[in-house]
Amino acid sequence: MKSFGIEFVPMELFWKTTYYTMQAEKLGYDSVWITDHFNNRNVYVSLAFIANYTDRIKMGPGVTNPYLIHPVYTAQSVASLNEVAPGRVICGIGAGDRTTLEMLGKKMVSPLRAMRESVELIRSQMARAKSGYGGRMFTTSAGARFNFKVKGEVPIYIGAQGPKMLELAGKIGDGALINASHPRDIERAVSLIRAGADKAGRSMEDIDVAAYTSFSVADDRKSAKKSVVPVVAYIVAGSPPPILERHGIPVESADKIRKGLTERNWGEAFGAVDSDMIEAFSICGSPDQCVEQIDTLFKTGINHFITGSPLGPSKKKSINLFGNEVMPHFKES
Repeated sequence: MKSFGIEFVPMELFWKTTYYTMQAEKLGYDSVWITDHFNNRNVYVSLAFIANYTDRIKMGPGVTNPYLIHPVYTAQSVASLNEVAPGRVICGIGAGDRTTLEMLGKKMVSPLRAMRESVELIRSQMARAKSGYGGRMFTTSAGARFNFKVKGEVPIYIGAQGPKMLELAGKIGDGALINASHPRDIERAVSLIRAGADKAGRSMEDIDVAAYTSFSVADDRKSAKKSVVPVVAYIVAGSPPPILERHGIPVESADKIRKGLTERNWGEAFGAVDSDMIEAFSICGSPDQCVEQIDTLFKTGINHFITGSPLGPSKKKSINLFGNEVMPHFKES
């Protein structure tokens, strides 16, 4: 069964993000993901608002990270949210955005271990394990249990891009959020997730595999393309060299964009984004063009497509375009 999700960056007032989610739920979207960055509004306050004004749509951070937010606090947050919206909470966690971490003087140390221990610790906390948790990066004592019972389970989705992290998602994740938009990248990612699942003796049917794309839809491709430039800039800046090289993007170009973003020199950063970068790291165009691109992605083996930022020149119009002219092509079939 094909599922569709939507991502919001909580830059706007809480009521606006909630309104857009209500609009998405009415149109048939299955999930909503709220980004977790220090320079936007708080992800869990946003989700709490959304929980109170929606009935069906699943929701969660997309994604939080263990370098700025301790896994115990993530467990506490999603467990608390699950009391507000029982059975509708999902938790997306990844190694973090390198550019954002650098702004706060944080280094991405041992990301694979950080992610494995984070998932284990979150599950341990939510199960109120009596023994505590003893990892290399994170530890808790036996007395660190919650003083409240967690109702139900919260699926954990691992945000992944590199080969080892994708395999880890297949080994231990309830879901995988593939941080990519290009068919070749998605196809490769699915095969790595499958390899991880095979090594752990798991079935791919037990893993919700999602393409977490940079997405923009508008009446014409030119408008859709223009709005996706800032998001692609951040993706390029945070992409490891092997991924850049696979798409023929010079590392020097990515460094230039990263420098511009870090210094808030938007003209330099966004001006360095070219058509090759947009094609490699986004899905954008008219509704018909988006249908064609999404159809190609579903054929790679994903079962969940997420429309990530920016959505389009106008959020309200783009949500309607997707819900009325793109999604029915897949839901009806």
